[in-house]
Amino acid sequence: MDITIPALLRLGHATHCKRCLTGLPASQVETDPFKLALAFYCLGSLDLTGQIGSETTKESDKELWREWIWAQQTSGPSGTGFRPGPYMSVPGEHDNVYAETSESAPQLIMTYTALLSLAILRDDFSRLDRPSLISFLKACQKEDGSFSVEPYGGDADLRTMYCAFAISKMLDDWSGVRLDDALGFIASCRTYEGGYGQIPFAEASGTLSVTGGPTYCALASVFLADRGNQLTESEVRQTVRWAILNQEPSGGFRGRTSKATDACYSFWCGASLTILASKALVPETSVASYISSCQFKFGGIAKGPNEHPDPYHTYLSLAAVALYPPSESAGGSSWLLPPLDPLLNATQDTMKWATEHIRISN
Repeated sequence: MDITIPALLRLGHATHCKRCLTGLPASQVETDPFKLALAFYCLGSLDLTGQIGSETTKESDKELWREWIWAQQTSGPSGTGFRPGPYMSVPGEHDNVYAETSESAPQLIMTYTALLSLAILRDDFSRLDRPSLISFLKACQKEDGSFSVEPYGGDADLRTMYCAFAISKMLDDWSGVRLDDALGFIASCRTYEGGYGQIPFAEASGTLSVTGGPTYCALASVFLADRGNQLTESEVRQTVRWAILNQEPSGGFRGRTSKATDACYSFWCGASLTILASKALVPETSVASYISSCQFKFGGIAKGPNEHPDPYHTYLSLAAVALYPPSESAGGSSWLLPPLDPLLNATQDTMKWATEHIRISN
């Protein structure tokens, strides 16, 4: 039976993300921990929908976004990186110099999203302090091989590990990573199911659970370091089986066993299968079919049907569609998005720009 999928509301999703970028430097207090990540989800969505290079996005807006991102680059005793965004405090002359315990210290996740955001905006990276960025990576790695989110501590799990690996890949320099220790930490997070927890022996609930997110981070990290051959054939089969079993008949993926589907896992699980060369096991139109049910009629994509949209789920849903486009006969041309690099989680054009302009030899 032929399946027809409603059109992808590309312009509406782009408009939703542009609205979320409006007034970005003056974001409210509750957005402090993730303003720079929010910018990445919005800019990534514009990149995937073809809006960044089009006449619908003004050059003056792109320059404003570039300058705001660069304003978050901060340096200190442990190196240079990017902070989440300006905090709701009185500006001072030392805003871009952090102390070891300062709330303006750079964070690994924000540094990864800042670099990709600037690549989306085709910045030349002339202001990037590459040697000091390597020092920042070294300062974040702990004795057990994991990476803390900040030089002086904070969360240390597979999310921060992935960001450190992605930054090293873009720099084309791995001197900031004790690679064998890091790979040992990743292996210790593997579970009997074939997925990965955020940390070793992660409990089966809460944010440290075994889900598609940390599983993607583990696999992408290993392959970014060109160590995919360290996974045995049996381990690959087990992980593929785990990911496939988490796809529901609706076409959506759940994050872990016996939980509800969520649009973001269409990317986390779908990209994991792509990395393991098993995307053919996902039915051709299933991903787009589920994503179409999560679209908000005025723009944006939600975690599930009849939920409120947000930039995070909008971007990851579009990224999943870029990896798993439906046939044109099923979805029409609206679903055809630029090809995505599953390891850096960016369009191939943006990935190429990043690797050519960020590398340490520049």
